[in-house]
Amino acid sequence: MKMYLAMQRELVVVEQAGEGWQTHTFLEGLQPTCLAVDPFRPEIVYCGTFGRGLWRSEDAGRSWQPVGDAGAAMEPYNNDGITQPHITSLAVSSTEQNQGYGVVYAGSEPSTIYRSDDGGQRWRELKALRELPSAPSWRFPPRPYTSHVRWITPDPREPGRLFAAIEAGALVRSLDGGETWEDRVPDAPIDTHTLVMHPQAPDRLYSAAGDGFSSPGRGYSESYDGGQSWRRPDEGLEQHYLWGLAVDPANPDTIVVSASPGPYAAHHQREEAQSAIYLKQAGQPWRRISDGLPDIEGTVVPVLASYEAEPGVFYALCNRGLYRSVDAGQHWKALPIPWKEEYLTQHHQALALSPT
Repeated sequence: MKMYLAMQRELVVVEQAGEGWQTHTFLEGLQPTCLAVDPFRPEIVYCGTFGRGLWRSEDAGRSWQPVGDAGAAMEPYNNDGITQPHITSLAVSSTEQNQGYGVVYAGSEPSTIYRSDDGGQRWRELKALRELPSAPSWRFPPRPYTSHVRWITPDPREPGRLFAAIEAGALVRSLDGGETWEDRVPDAPIDTHTLVMHPQAPDRLYSAAGDGFSSPGRGYSESYDGGQSWRRPDEGLEQHYLWGLAVDPANPDTIVVSASPGPYAAHHQREEAQSAIYLKQAGQPWRRISDGLPDIEGTVVPVLASYEAEPGVFYALCNRGLYRSVDAGQHWKALPIPWKEEYLTQHHQALALSPT
């Protein structure tokens, strides 16, 4: 397998080499922000950057080229291109495909979503997003003059159903691949950082949000009806600013989240950082997990991931390394990959897993 790590200043590609691991770095200095792998063609990988647009690999991370130029199309086609250089979210649908490529969605700052139906060659803006009634109220607190699309989640069962989390201000839904959008509903989370769906749990949404920072108890939210109504089982959570979230591929009731007391503790890159990982199993409260994980103090809030081909396995990426659990989140172990000392004081951004 391969793992793609978006670090603060470079992209790291990790692959197994016999008994050990090898790492290769790319896009140095380009500020990687987000990653996505095409489930239909896993050798195609996308990486967004903050300020240098979208990049694509067609050879499983061995080389990278920029994509999204409006002038790249040589034939008549609605090719708006990606006009915003700050790419903040990526997703490839597992239910929508064209010519063997999964449909790709890219979110940006300011809040815009683009769609490609041909493997990233040509793009068009899904303009109805910016016409939603709530759009004028969207604000990202550190830069209140703007907002961004923090997360995009295509439904793994229903083609065309798509969710987008705006940081901050809304969780919105499309039923037609982004052509039209439904605005936020009352009581939905407004600051979702990670939004997950599970193939075995139709209509269920899992949200890790920053809402709990100002309103404890609202950091974790879940919906069982496709985002129309929400519940918040938070018993056991001691920290309420949630960032990462992953669900066991084999069990939609086994969930891990990463949490901090607040945004400063979550994202500060030196000794003031403070974060932990919590595990929830069916019918049980959340409990903090520490076995094999780094100390809470000094740990920038982890990015979490799971992978369809590995039931019961979770991954956690933080400034102190890449960690893996093979028993559904109860115990963890650092993977023995080369780790630069400079990563200890940087903020990791995203993690993607691939079989190729």
